[in-house]
Amino acid sequence: MNEKKPAPGVLRDNRISNDGLARLRKQLASGVRISKPVLMQWVKRYGDSARDIIEQHGYQLEE
Repeated sequence: MNEKKPAPGVLRDNRISNDGLARLRKQLASGVRISKPVLMQWVKRYGDSARDIIEQHGYQLEE
């Protein structure tokens, strides 16, 4: 039997990093439309760095 325990998802330390901001930048650059609630989640998690990236791609977010 396989004794390996599942490890779902991404560790918070890995998620809250420059890699996460790079993923956001890549998604926005690909032209995928992202809903405002999802964009606000990015801002909540990454702060002004995410807000700057989002606004550079033409989205306007309320404060």
